[in-house]
Order: sequence, then C-alpha cells, then structure tokens
Amino acid sequence: MTANHLLGPLFTDLYELTMAAVYFNRRLLNAATFSLFIRDYPSGRKYFVAAGLQDALEELESLSFSSDELAYLRETGLFSSDFLSFLKKFRFTGSVFAMPEGSIFFANEPILEVTAPLIEAQIVETFLLNTVGFQTMIASKAARCVHVAAGRPLIDFSLRRTQGHDAGMKVARSTYLAGFVGTSNVLAGREYGIPLSGTMAHSFVQAFSSELEAFSAFAETFPDSSVFLIDTYDTIAGAREAVKVALEMKKKGHSLLGVRLDSGDMVRLSREVHKIFGAAGLSEVKIFASSGFDEFKIEKVVEAGAQIDAFGVGTNIGVSADAPFIDIVYKMVRCDRGDVRKLSPGKVTLAGEKQVFRDCDENGTYRSDTIGLRSDTLNDRLLLLEPVMKNGRLTRPHPSLESIREQFGRNFNALADSFKALNTAATYPVDISPRLQRLQENL
Repeated sequence: MTANHLLGPLFTDLYELTMAAVYFNRRLLNAATFSLFIRDYPSGRKYFVAAGLQDALEELESLSFSSDELAYLRETGLFSSDFLSFLKKFRFTGSVFAMPEGSIFFANEPILEVTAPLIEAQIVETFLLNTVGFQTMIASKAARCVHVAAGRPLIDFSLRRTQGHDAGMKVARSTYLAGFVGTSNVLAGREYGIPLSGTMAHSFVQAFSSELEAFSAFAETFPDSSVFLIDTYDTIAGAREAVKVALEMKKKGHSLLGVRLDSGDMVRLSREVHKIFGAAGLSEVKIFASSGFDEFKIEKVVEAGAQIDAFGVGTNIGVSADAPFIDIVYKMVRCDRGDVRKLSPGKVTLAGEKQVFRDCDENGTYRSDTIGLRSDTLNDRLLLLEPVMKNGRLTRPHPSLESIREQFGRNFNALADSFKALNTAATYPVDISPRLQRLQENL
C-alpha cells in the first residue's frame, strides 16, 4: 500500500450507510452542509495545525462503489435493491471549503465544511474525521516539538512504533509538514520526497568484535555520511573509539557527520562527548540524540544545557503519546429546512455555513479570530476557509509538500510564543460575529 492508495466508500461506519438508506427511502436528497471542527484542546495544548486535506480531497474526487463493494453490501441483507442501484451511480458531487494544510487554527473553528446532497455528505463523515483528525493530531504535536527544539533539527524515527503502515506514512508526512527535517521511513521518502535520515542499530555494533571495528566498517562504506551509535557498551568509551575512526577518516579527506546517544543522562553525556570531540579537534562532529524524546523531554534537556545538535523523535510522536486522540466532530449546520444546530448538553454546535476571519497586527502577528457566517464581511481580516472543491472536482491543483511546509513555517512564526508554551500557554482569543450570534439566538 502506497501513499496514493484510495480506500473507497466502505471505509465508513455502518450507521452512515443505514442513515443514507433511510434518506433514500424518504427522498431526502437535497443539499446539506456539515462542519468539521475540534471541540476542545487536549490538556496543555492551545492550538492545532491543519493536515490531511490532500488525502481527503483525493478520496472525495474518486469516490464510487465498485461491483464487489455493492455485492458485499447486498450480502449483508440490510439494504434494498433500489438503494443498491442508487449507490451504483454514487459519486461525490459536493463542494468543500477548507483551511489549507499547515494552517494554525483553534478549538471550535471549522477546519472544513462540506456542502453536498445529504447522502453524499453523510457517507463521507467517518473518512473525513479519521483522515483529518489523525494527521492534524500528529502535525500539532510535531509543531510543539519544533518550537521547543529552538532551531535544532528533528527527524521522525517513529515508524517501528506507529500503529500500522498507513499511520507510519501519515506520521512522516505530517511531521515534515510541521517542521521536521527528515524521516527514517524509506517509503515515505520515496512517496513524499522527504529527506531520509538514519544511523545504525546496537545490533550492528554487536555484530563486530569491537566498536572500533564496527565504526571503521561503517565509515568505509559511508565515508561522507556516517553517524556512529556510541552507547552500546559505554558511551564515553564509545566516543573515544569514534574519535579514532574520525581522525582516520580525516586523513583520507572525509568527515564523520556525527554520533548518536540513545540512552543515559543526555545532558551530562552530551557535554562530555562534546568535550572529547573538541579536544581532538573535531568540534564539527554533531551530537544526535534519540530515545523517548517528545516536546517535554526536548524542552527539559535543552533548558538544562545539553550539547545536542539534533533529535530523533520516535514513539511519542508517532502515537501522540500525551494526547492520542482529539475530540474532532462533523456536524450538520444546514439542510433543506434551513440552518440547524445541536443543543445536547456539552455538545452545542453553531448553525450556519461559516467562515473564520483572522485579525493580524501591522507585523502580520495573529491577534484574534472571529467565527462568522460565510456571508459576513469583516474588513482587513484574513479568510481562513478557501473553496477547494466544487461539484466534486478540485478547484486547483494540490500544493507541493514543500510549499505546505514553507507556509506552515510562516503561519507558525505569526503565532506569538505566548500561545505555544507547553503547559502554561495563553488562550488565543476566538469570538463569534454578531450575525452568527443572532442566528443562534433566533434558532
């Protein structure tokens, strides 16, 4: 399965199809609008990074039921022949307004809104929640890591611990989108054009009679891109063996790129290793660190003065360990009866087709957002939701991953640091326009 694999309409919850069957029987075929948003922040978080839109739009554009899929639905015994005949001609013909990938957004702001015939809009719910929700969750955590790393490169090392191959691919893309510089995932490198990065495992070192022999063998094969893992037995002794090989490499016109620490007291060990290489005249050798890093551990070692030049971030990013889910929902806000809202306690929604308006200061720094009606006019505000699909077709080509990454960087720089702190961030101001507020009151 590659990054371009399309899932098909059976990637949904059963109730999407049973509801669709009732809509069909009752001829509820007119257009409806659904809004996809995140209700609240996970603990300690105060912003999100939009991701997953390209996958969502590609699936919508190709969505149809194959003969095998219809045969399976027939075998369930749940659906009438008339409904299955209707699904035979099913295509997504709707429109989508969405925030571009890499956008910074906040709780209760619509990430996208779908307007389509009711059956179409209903059937795509599960897929959109799954796709946008997971990738947004990962990109948001990656951005937090990038912030506390303060310019130090971060590499996605999560593949062996992600929950399935598709997750591994999407984690690589989402972390790169949000500022990571590379991935260990070779397939993601091919599919997405993400730079690859990797070193060696402890088993490689153990396969040789000594660390010196292991490092020498690796340097012989990769004379200009070697990073030695130096903590298999004793980190300080490993650093000294690495120095010996690095000096031999230098005599031959090559350079050791770096060494990696994967255990122990990262602050103390990185300082000692830095001194060892400096004393040998090899201060250009970089010190990489891995093992259990996420935004919290990165912040801790950086603030403690660790001499670490780059981090490999694995398990904790791949599963978003501190916040492994987000409360993302997809709610109807308009149908042929007019604007509608949900009033369930703790789950009240905002009726109406919406737009998010952003106010910036003279330097482009974000000041506040306003959720308004799509028909609202708020002068000198940025419009965050853009028309990305009309009549089931893209309104423009997908941007490249590099351009999304660059746009994320600009967006993230425009968010003040006070909103980025890990546990004590300020709450970004988001209000509701007067017209949108009146609509809720009238309903």
